[in-house]
Amino acid sequence: MHYDPLPTLSTGLTHLRVPHPRSTALHRLVVNELREREGPVYWLDARNEACSYVLYELAPHHRLLDPVRVARAFTAYQHHTLVKRLVRQTSGRTAMLVAPNVGSLYEDDDVPEHEREALLSAALTMLREVAATHDVPVLVTSAAAESATRETVAAAADQVVTAERTRMGLHFAGDGGETTVYVEDGYWQTTIPYWVDLFGSVASVERPTPATDLGPALLSAYG
Repeated sequence: MHYDPLPTLSTGLTHLRVPHPRSTALHRLVVNELREREGPVYWLDARNEACSYVLYELAPHHRLLDPVRVARAFTAYQHHTLVKRLVRQTSGRTAMLVAPNVGSLYEDDDVPEHEREALLSAALTMLREVAATHDVPVLVTSAAAESATRETVAAAADQVVTAERTRMGLHFAGDGGETTVYVEDGYWQTTIPYWVDLFGSVASVERPTPATDLGPALLSAYG
């Protein structure tokens, strides 16, 4: 049984904010989506984020990862070219697109400063348009919080999912839901929101009138 409710991704560009660069938050969301979707998944990688070991560790069975196709970019110009190819490759059969560290390569020294924002904005616009055209989710992450391109990515996003490290594990929160159960080997830890979702909240109840307030009424009724 699957007890690990993660936010579901809707059509459009979703910006995943990860707690640190080597977090497995992205891989967990991708595997979670693969449980529910059919069709090819195109992963445009940057900074070697596509770790097959992590994906195989998280997937319930290896066949789940068969639809994933990875292309790696090592420069901003390669990344921009691969985004254009993704636009041509994506169809109504595509399950999702993944682009981790989407703005990172555009910060490298080989890209003139006056070209960086324009190139990245064009790439993000293409990703948003292909998502809308083919009704597919596009999941991106940005570099560290101090990244120069993070604001550009955030401004282009249709929705945001935040992943935070807690003592029980990763906590995800976004428009598509949040983590309410943390699963570990041999046990699972619930939270108050989990039980509220399951049974509903307790309705407010009027407090009974204190007995002292009934005294005059009782005396009047019984003389």
